[in-house]
Amino acid sequence: MSAPTHTRPHPAPRGGVDIRLPWWALALPALAFITLLVLILNPSDAQAATGDPAITQVFQRLQELLGR
Repeated sequence: MSAPTHTRPHPAPRGGVDIRLPWWALALPALAFITLLVLILNPSDAQAATGDPAITQVFQRLQELLGR
């Protein structure tokens, strides 16, 4: 007994694979990038911006080590 074969409803495109992304596949990364960019440009609006950021301390230590 042979298995039934399935045919494609559309012919395959000649140029290669036809990939279509949903709208949110581009919108969500763009929204995340814009949000992070706004936080970087204006860190006073961020909740964790109080005090001396830890990344600044890391860069200061790295600069001290390279300066020796």
